[in-house]
Amino acid sequence: MLAKSDVARIYETLLSIPGMNENVKLSVSIARKDMLLLSKIIERGLNGSNSSDKSIGILDAITQESTQIISSLTSELLAKAGLSEMNEKLKSL
Repeated sequence: MLAKSDVARIYETLLSIPGMNENVKLSVSIARKDMLLLSKIIERGLNGSNSSDKSIGILDAITQESTQIISSLTSELLAKAGLSEMNEKLKSL
């Protein structure tokens, strides 16, 4: 495994690659409940919350179906942005 600082440096490098600031046009249709869940997942990720948090929230009520829908949406968005392969390689770090 790489050290946190090494992974951070890799992400910084990838985000500075020419073309990464180009806009990607998306047309997405998603149920409001799944959009809300997606926003909470993003919020939790950005806030650095983890599973040791004892508060009960909307994320504790996610169904397997909703998880699959959001996962497929993420894959679709990455594919439309041309970032699927890069994402897979980053997961292996």
